[in-house]
Amino acid sequence: MRRILITGMSGTGKSTLIGELAALGYKPVDTDDDWPHWVTIAPDPANTRSAAAEPNWLWHEDRVQRLLATEDAEVLFVSGCRTNQAQFYPQFEHVILLTAPPALIAERLATRTNNRYGKDANELASVMGFQQTVEPRLRASASLEVDTSAPVGQVLATVLAFLRLDREGTGIVDRPASRP
Repeated sequence: MRRILITGMSGTGKSTLIGELAALGYKPVDTDDDWPHWVTIAPDPANTRSAAAEPNWLWHEDRVQRLLATEDAEVLFVSGCRTNQAQFYPQFEHVILLTAPPALIAERLATRTNNRYGKDANELASVMGFQQTVEPRLRASASLEVDTSAPVGQVLATVLAFLRLDREGTGIVDRPASRP
């Protein structure tokens, strides 16, 4: 079974892409809802900006591990962006990073109806900050980066072509090499 992680900042289109993949018949799991939980993280001594413990929204590791161990589909697409996702990278064939310009992310967060996160000014500021601090780390681990300012059909076509998957959701056209 192939496992693909779709990641990126809030408002980059992860849920939209996962929905498109589901419509084609691929197995999608959007980890925004029941998958994460709040955990208090001890301060990082190397981080001089933060000396106090901070709450963090992490994946339930046991649930994600069970999901990745399940062999019930040819291709599994998992979407999300959590601090602890890197520990699962070895189990993903590819990590696909979705990006978008800051103004487009702000507009999407303000107008989306499927998720309230990002509508609050503090949340929006956090997302914009994460774009500067977290996104570069995601980029360093990604097999593919896709700018989602393109139409969703084009984003979908780019992802399917990279993975050599067909648009009918029936499987592999030509298996690509695994991520280094």
